[in-house]
Amino acid sequence: MVTWGRLLLGTVLLLAGCTVAGPAAPAADRDSTTPTGCAGRVETGSLPDWADEGFHGDTRMPHVFGAGGEIVAVLFGHPLAQVRPDGSSNKILWVARTATTSPAADASTTLKITATLDGTDTRVTHEVAGGPGPSIIDMPRAGCWRLDLSWAGRTDTMDLVYAERKP
Repeated sequence: MVTWGRLLLGTVLLLAGCTVAGPAAPAADRDSTTPTGCAGRVETGSLPDWADEGFHGDTRMPHVFGAGGEIVAVLFGHPLAQVRPDGSSNKILWVARTATTSPAADASTTLKITATLDGTDTRVTHEVAGGPGPSIIDMPRAGCWRLDLSWAGRTDTMDLVYAERKP
């Protein structure tokens, strides 16, 4: 009987370990402005090593990871806003994780973004020529936007929140 109990306990622990997605960011490294139904959690801690080229030291920039971990959006002018009283734009630096395989010869390097406003049919498209890099991504309405991203034969998704107006 003890052997079965240990086997069952071992199996439960093994399965529990397999379901962990990775360590959560410390509470101090998270932004609390993300609506509950929106998966676009803004991290405020250090950028990952694969995304910090060009930054110095322990750079802490607001950023959002793609759901698949293939890309990160570094947010300049956080929080993102539908309207900015000063007339500025929403600058996002897109940084893709280094690919492990070469893209197909006919794969476009352009970062194509199809954004859909949560709960609506409102859809906006943007393109970043040359692939992930600096961009201005403004949205016509405030809310949670689901971004479908594709570049060089790769894809990822993320949610970004745009506020009514920047305070």
